[in-house]
Amino acid sequence: MLRTNLTFLTFIERFYAENNQQKNINLKSFPAGFRFIAQGEKIRNIYIIKDGITKCFISEENGKNFIIEFLGKGEVVGELEAIKKIDCLCNVEAISEVTAYAIPDHFFLKLTEENTEFTKILLQELSTRIIQTSSRASFQQLYTLEYGLMKLLKLQKDENISVSKEDMAAYLGISVRSFNRTLKQLKAKTNFSEDDDLKKLLERLG
Repeated sequence: MLRTNLTFLTFIERFYAENNQQKNINLKSFPAGFRFIAQGEKIRNIYIIKDGITKCFISEENGKNFIIEFLGKGEVVGELEAIKKIDCLCNVEAISEVTAYAIPDHFFLKLTEENTEFTKILLQELSTRIIQTSSRASFQQLYTLEYGLMKLLKLQKDENISVSKEDMAAYLGISVRSFNRTLKQLKAKTNFSEDDDLKKLLERLG
């Protein structure tokens, strides 16, 4: 539900500090709500998240969004577009304040060709992503929407972030109306009296 890659983060932090790569890699900050990768645009920078949480989502022609995943520390975005030399497949937007290492596409490709450690970590990341995508598809088939909603609520509690009702519905692949119905069912079945944080989240959602 929240993907992280601390191995990738450890590598890029060490590489950035030890090799004086400030001329090639920039450390950038984005406020919550800022979209730093836009679907359909050309990729200029590949980002590795240092701190904060983002959402990666696809905007459909009918105006609806589908959230692919929430991404946290060490996750990389924009790498497929750089490798394939294609326009951005999805949007990436900050949910909380985000700090990320911005690597220009030409330098990113140079790293993949010349730095074997970097390339190995990247391949592991791409392999893990395929596995997790398959697992999520199975999860959505096997478990109820109420269970998925509960996991989203716990994510917000654990990470101390706020995810809108619309974004939660987009992640679960349902309409806001269906989300409200699921929320009502969850409230009726679950006793949140001993968990004030979850109770407050439910009150905020209505």
